[in-house]
Amino acid sequence: MIEVRFHGRGGQGCVTAAEVLAMAAFFDGKKSQAFPYFGVERTGAPVQAYCRIDDEKIKLHQQVYEPDYIVILDNSLLDVADVFSGLKKGGIAVIASKEPIQHAGTKVMTVDAYEIAQKHVGRPIVNIAVLGAFAKATGLVSLEALEKAVLQVFEEKPGIGEKNFAALKECFEATK
Repeated sequence: MIEVRFHGRGGQGCVTAAEVLAMAAFFDGKKSQAFPYFGVERTGAPVQAYCRIDDEKIKLHQQVYEPDYIVILDNSLLDVADVFSGLKKGGIAVIASKEPIQHAGTKVMTVDAYEIAQKHVGRPIVNIAVLGAFAKATGLVSLEALEKAVLQVFEEKPGIGEKNFAALKECFEATK
């Protein structure tokens, strides 16, 4: 089973990102689940969301304490929380950041999702865009499945899904 922990701040779409990833995994024929964890529920407060992906039915329903991957939507969290806590050996961290980031013993992938989201969506909301970098770094989900998931999540907001997918695709291409 693959476990992913998302870190963001309230209002950044951390939960939506986990849900889109779970949907994409489902569209790729896998079993998946996504769910949030809230501490203080207010805009700007640190939040976490989780996603599990497996080929078999997932029976586990608890927080992810030892993720295979982490996705960090707001690099300011690096100064206020131990976002790398429990990351499995060999795990990958995908971080929305203009600057390169290093963490001992961790493969860190950064992408300037802020600028890319601003360009395509018109706002620096990186939750969907950074999934492109995640897909490129891990190979866990296909771009086709991500596109289907993004368009479905935003189907009631004309044009928003297409703009978010354009940002996601550019982040995918920008990730080395």
